[in-house]
Parts: sequence; structure tokens; C-alpha cells
Amino acid sequence: MNRFCPRLIVAALRGGAGKTTLSVAMTVALRQQGITVTPFKKGPDYIDAAWLAQAASGPCYNLDTYLMGQDLVARSFSRHAAESAVSIIEGNRGLFDGVNAAGVFSTAELAKLLRAPVILIVDCDKVTRTAAAMVLGCKSLDPEVDIQGVILSRVNGSRHAAVIRQSIEEYTGLPVYGTVPRLTDLPFVQRHMGLIPPEEQNGMPRAMEKAGAIARDYLDIPGLLRVARSASPWSINAFPNPTWLDKTDEEPITIGVIKDTAFQFYYQENIEALTDRGAKVVMIRALDDKVPPPVDALYIGGGFPETHAGRLAENKAFRDSLKAAAEAGLPIYAECGGFIYLGESLTIGNQCYPMAGALPVQFGMERRPQGHGYTTLNVDQENPFFPTGTTINGHEFHYCRILSQSDHESHTAYRVLRGTGMDGQRDGLCRKNILAGFTHLHALGTPEWADALIGAARQHRSAGQNKGACLPLKKRDAGGF
Repeated sequence: MNRFCPRLIVAALRGGAGKTTLSVAMTVALRQQGITVTPFKKGPDYIDAAWLAQAASGPCYNLDTYLMGQDLVARSFSRHAAESAVSIIEGNRGLFDGVNAAGVFSTAELAKLLRAPVILIVDCDKVTRTAAAMVLGCKSLDPEVDIQGVILSRVNGSRHAAVIRQSIEEYTGLPVYGTVPRLTDLPFVQRHMGLIPPEEQNGMPRAMEKAGAIARDYLDIPGLLRVARSASPWSINAFPNPTWLDKTDEEPITIGVIKDTAFQFYYQENIEALTDRGAKVVMIRALDDKVPPPVDALYIGGGFPETHAGRLAENKAFRDSLKAAAEAGLPIYAECGGFIYLGESLTIGNQCYPMAGALPVQFGMERRPQGHGYTTLNVDQENPFFPTGTTINGHEFHYCRILSQSDHESHTAYRVLRGTGMDGQRDGLCRKNILAGFTHLHALGTPEWADALIGAARQHRSAGQNKGACLPLKKRDAGGF
């Protein structure tokens, strides 16, 4: 059944043009008016999604057709958009930028899939009338993309803004919904190729207050809301909430998730995939906890262990407890930062920090990314979670590389078809009941993951602390929406 579903996509001509700042500002401003917002982030980004979640005071969901496919993107949007009055979808990179010249997996393709109107942010630094040409080019390149308006960013005074506004409105016919000057007091600080995560940000209330002030001072929020409400009806009830066939009446198994400022990269959908299947999720802090609580399996996501290496190393009690649990056969799945933490050491410059020591590998940080982009992996070796023959789509972004590795009781599970992984050819290191690698996966695109983690946890519980053999699981029917 079709129903009213206000929504808009915030896009730009390039990455780094201010999409996150203005998406957060819009979200805060709408909430200040008592309007509930469900934010979405196009692409595999964790940090922008975390900022949007802070602005909305609720979860942000990722929409990525490479990781999930078009059908599951539409289903996920349908499920979560129904929970609020309006959906704000932040694009990534430039509007038409995808993985090839055809713009496959671009923000523009997502806009067409969701039939969502687009607001285009235009960086006006050192341009006037040319800005109109750029907007006109976007309108002409793919007329099926519903560009409904423009926000001018980094304008240099009222005269500069007036010339660009007149040019855009005259030559493109599009209204301008905001004029934002150069802002020097932004609460969002850059690191590596993105923002510092909100978990590491001091003064979060001030950051949200500043975002609201940006919207109040420079954006036409009533006009943007009208654009969102102009979106065509959406089959919001076409896809029911998930029901999983493998729920049982047994006592719920407990999945520990290490989540603190060192490990913060988790898709909301991954956590929900576990709880939807009946698992109890317990949050654990590697920086502060001395001993992990009793759990049936452990999930360690990505993050920035390099910026917290000293504190992680100092918490020897937790490292030792984690290694002992791994040796006893606790099922552990880890990605990127979690992979690093399970290793023996992390070298940063001239300093070497001891890590948990559950995997026979030593890591070192580099100045440039060692792996960045989408990945495709083929499972070709036995492992604790995935049957051989499985294909996994994921992504990676790491400055870390392997300095040395021992084959002692370990082997790799994946052949890299696309991406870098550990060495350009392999990824996914196994030892005992551990599977860890540089690739991040999304639970909707790889539904086998949640099934497998819960299945391994049940095996571990029923075995009563098994001896740590790397037990391949039989293939299950994949769950889905």
C-alpha cells in the first residue's frame, strides 16, 4: 500500500563539500520543531552515520546498493522510514560518482531507486556564474534524477551570494534553499579522510547547538521540508518487519560487542540482525573493563585502535582475559580495528604496543591508506562462520599493514577478488574459533553472518567451553526482510 513518505537526499558536486554538516543541521532544526527524523547515509560510511544519529537522537541506517543490492536497500528504507515524519538521506562523494563511468552505485542511482527529491550543495569558492553551469550540467546529465533545489556553500559575502543565486535561478529554474558562508567555528573536525567520530567529541550538546544555529541562520528549513513532503508516495508497507526462522524457545544466547571510543564502527543493521534473531547483545569496553562478562560469542568491530593504543596496551587485565577466552574456544568475529586488537602488537612510529595476542600477527600503522574501497571475497577455506563457496561483498579502509605473521595454528579463509585485504590476495585470518580480517561486511548484504555468529555461539554454549577447534558450520538458509 502506498503512503505519504516525506524524504529528501542531500547531495553535492564532490566529497568534502559540507553534506554532513548541513544534513546534521537540517536534522537538528527539524527535531527542534518537534518533527521526528530518520537519518540514512548512502554508502558504507560509519562516522557520518554516527553524527546523523546524534542529531536525530536515534539510529542512522546505511543504504548501499553494492553491499546490499537494490531490493534490500528499498526494503530497509521502507522498514525504517515508517518510524518518523521525515527521512534525511545524506549522499556520498559527488552526486553522480560511482565505481565506473556509468556512475553505478552512485547517489544519483539511489535517488532514482527511492524516488527521492535531491537538494544539491554547491561549493561556491572562487566561482559565480559557473556555479549555474555546474548545476545545469547535473540537471542535464540524467533528467530522471529529481533535483529540486540548491544550497550555496562557502559564499563570500552578500554580493557574491546574490550573483550566484540569480544565475542559478535564472539558468536552471531551481530555487536556492540556503546560503552558507565560510564557517570557521564548525564542531566537526577532520581526521584521515573523514570527520572525528562523535564518540571522541567533547561538548556534544554544543556541537548540536551549533548545528541548529547553522540551520536557523542560513537554511530555509520550511522550504526544505516542503521539498521532502513533495516526494511521491512510497510503498512503505510493502516489506514487513523481519521474522527469522531460526528463533527458538531456548534461553537467548549472549553476544558481546566491544564498543567504546577505540571500537565504534558498527552498522545499526548488524546489531539489529542479532537482536532480531533473538540474541541478547551486551556492550563491552576494552578500554575500561578489566574482565569481559560471560558471553557465548564476541563481535569486535572497527574503529581507531591506533589513537587509543596506549590505553588498550595498559589494560593488560582485559587483554589477558580476552586471550584466555579465545584460547578456550570462544567464537570471535572481528573486523579491521578488531582484527588489529586481536594481534600480538601494533607499531606506530617507533613505539610498539602489545595487543591481545590471540592471533599470531604483528601490525604497523602507515601514513597512507593500505586498503580503501569496496571488496569482494570468496570463502575458499574452512572457518568458524562461513561455508566454503560463499561470496562476500564488503569494504575496507585501513592505514594498517601486516609487519609479520606466523602460520602457527592459523590460516586464511578468503580469497580476495576485489580489494586489498591482508596482502592483496588473502583476507580473513582464522585461529581457534576466531575469524578476523580487514573487510567490513553489512548484515543485510551478508545475512549468513548473523546466522553463523549465533549458531557458533550456541555450539559453544552447548559444548560447555569447547577445546577451540576451528569448526566449520553447515550452510543455513539465509534470512532476510
